[in-house]
Amino acid sequence: MKITRAMELIATSRIARAQQRVSAAQPYIRKMNEVIRNVAAASGGVSHPLLENRPVQTAGVLVVTSDRGLAGAYNVNVMRLAELRAIELIRAGIDVRVYVIGKKAQSYFRYRGYQIQQAFLGVTDTPGYGDARAVANVVMNDFAEGTVDRVEVFTTRYVSAVTQTASTWTMLPITPPEGSAAAGPVGYTYEPSPDVILGRLLPRYVEGAAFGILLEASASEHAARRRAMKAATENADELTRVLSRQANQARQAEITTEISEIVGGAEALTRG
Repeated sequence: MKITRAMELIATSRIARAQQRVSAAQPYIRKMNEVIRNVAAASGGVSHPLLENRPVQTAGVLVVTSDRGLAGAYNVNVMRLAELRAIELIRAGIDVRVYVIGKKAQSYFRYRGYQIQQAFLGVTDTPGYGDARAVANVVMNDFAEGTVDRVEVFTTRYVSAVTQTASTWTMLPITPPEGSAAAGPVGYTYEPSPDVILGRLLPRYVEGAAFGILLEASASEHAARRRAMKAATENADELTRVLSRQANQARQAEITTEISEIVGGAEALTRG
């Protein structure tokens, strides 16, 4: 109970920092989406390796989990969702390449016989932008070289401290974000051309998306671990009370038996 209580307190302290990092990254992600949307609208039918939508013969499955357990169903929900999708793709005749973030996903898919293309460990506790860049570079290179024709990400969305949902979305090929019907594109003056700018922004866009994924997964992990450790602490406390009551009852029964034996022996001596 002391161990689980300490882990609960540690997770609680980390949730606040993780929430702040998620909130701090949102303006950058929103602005990047806006810029990509406007540059894509200005460039017209621009072609770029990261925008190429081709028939899917090999799909990349990127699974984001934690390196440590004791987080309730946090890891299981994501891994099951990813495995169901992998089975669906294999049945459709599509090859699957698995990329994993976290030791839990690595152990899970390796045990089930999947060939892991790349594993990123020691990332999810406190992810940095360099970690996101490393993940993005691997999947972008494989997509640009034709090793995979699509990359799907399976991760956990952080909704609140009590709600985290396993979800999936397509990272590659990039689909430029759509704006509202009321808001038209901003009239930027481009230097150099929109095509060159878009070519430079798209890798940054994928890196930013990967960073957002890691931040939300980290916050979800800490929130799930806090709930799991809180439940474990409460269960241990309840078990302590039950066992203490049983021990007291057993001790009372033992004392009662000893008293009865003493009284019986005294009566026997008196009668004798």
